[in-house]
This record gives sequence, C-alpha cells and structure tokens, in this order.
Amino acid sequence: MGYKMYDSNYALKMMKYVKGFDIIHTHNTPCQFAAAIAKSLSFGGGKLVTTEHSSNNRRRGKWYFKLLDKWMYNQYSSIIVISDQPRKNLENYIGKLKTITTIYNGVDLSKFRLAQRVRKEDGQVLITMVASLSAAKDQDTIIRALNELPNNYRLQLVGDGPRHKELESLTNTLHLKERVNFLGIRSDIPQILVNSDINVMSSHWEGLSLSSIEGMSSGQPFIASDVDGLREVVKGHGVLFPHEDYHQLAKEITRLAEDKEYANSIVRQCQAKAAEYDISVMAKKYNEVYKTLMSK
Repeated sequence: MGYKMYDSNYALKMMKYVKGFDIIHTHNTPCQFAAAIAKSLSFGGGKLVTTEHSSNNRRRGKWYFKLLDKWMYNQYSSIIVISDQPRKNLENYIGKLKTITTIYNGVDLSKFRLAQRVRKEDGQVLITMVASLSAAKDQDTIIRALNELPNNYRLQLVGDGPRHKELESLTNTLHLKERVNFLGIRSDIPQILVNSDINVMSSHWEGLSLSSIEGMSSGQPFIASDVDGLREVVKGHGVLFPHEDYHQLAKEITRLAEDKEYANSIVRQCQAKAAEYDISVMAKKYNEVYKTLMSK
C-alpha cells in the first residue's frame, strides 16, 4: 500500500479483490479497514479473514475508535489471534466474538536443528537478544543487567530500529561499549542463537514473539520478562524475571551460566515447548479455517 497507508482510495481499489477472490486475508490496521469498507460497498464477494498480531495498539486508548473497530471486526468471517492474551484483550475491548480463533505463530524449527555450534570456548559468556530496537522491546533492561555482570559476559543485540542511537548512548554511559555488539538486521538468526550461551527477551509486552520461540528452540537456555505475550509461552519452560528488574535478570543469567545441570534442564523444557509452535502446525490450522469458511 505504499507510504500513504490510510488513503481512503485503497478501499475502492480493494473492491475488485473482494469480488474476485473467495478469501481475503488481512494483517494490519489499514488493510483491515480497507477490506471491511470494500466488502460493505461490494454487497457480497469473498469472505474476510484477519490476523491480530499484538496484545494492544494505540487505537484502544481512544474511546472514539471503539465503535468503528467493532463495526470493522464484525465484517470479518474469521478473526485469528496469535495467542491467548491478544484474544482476551480484544474481547475486553469490543466484547465476545463468535468468529475468533487462536492460532499460534509458527517457526521453521528445522533451521535450528540444522544449525551448528562452532564457537570456541574462550571463557566468555555470550548473551543474545533478537528484537527490533524499539520502545516495546526494552533492550535497556538487558544492557543494565550486563552492567552488573563480570567483564567476561558479553551481549549482542540483533535488529535495528528507532532507538539504535539511544541504546548506544546507554552503553556508552555505562562504559559497556566494548561488551555490547550491535549486529543489525541479520538473516542467520538460527546460527547466532545456537552459538550464544544464553538468549534473552526483555520486552515490555509482546503479541506472540517469534523471536522467543526461536530462542527456546535454539538449544540454549532462554530468559524472558514476565509480561503479556511472553509469560504464556515461557512460564514453566524457560526462565521468567520480573518486568524491568535488571538486578534479578543478572542473577538469573549468572545461575544459568554457572549451574550447567540447571541450564540443561531449562534447555530441554524450552525445546519441548517450542515444538508446539512448528510452522507446519500453524499452516495446518490456517488451512482448516479456510476450508471451514469455504464449506459454508
């Protein structure tokens, strides 16, 4: 849709797709509204499906969007949410929906089974976080936790985003420049995670974080903040620490680094949980939704 994501002309342009296809599947707000309007103007056509990827959004903080959102969601034959928390939040916002289904996002776990650990044992403990450098992801907490750990603990941040310079400034202020490596956007995530010692996700919130599933499937212990979208996946499998509590995060990292038996037990639990999110499982469930809609 280009840069003018909310251009009203998109609804008119989408009418030919609504009329010409059996199922139209949307994934973000501009497309959701454009498809819903096009469906109404077409007086028929294909069935609308949408996927909600986040537990929250800025619209829900503004009362005047509620009626508009309720109308929009009611144009959809199926609403898919990627985890239980987004479902609860959506239903709390606009009420119960008969057309809502939970389908967890999937990860191609075979890539992690094939990735090889090639790091040499050099006495360093390598911590990795894979996430956009944005406000929701809270890399500040893992950086501050690193400041409480010995010098042989190193951190690599995979991803890029609007807070890059701000996070670099924090590492400089804490005199951690030599211990934090900003890797940018990478295509070799499985190899990076497998060759880490501990993988961390310190977000403020998530929908269902694919990065957390990847971290849990890596064969290395995984730690996450105890927040919506992470708690339901990690609890009872990986390690949870209190939101923004970098002191406790540093303690959890130390325990995993020093107690190998404990770390190995966490790895086994993480991999067992991650197996539930294989991309083949997700694809099968999406196909079931499509087939059900086409049979009606």
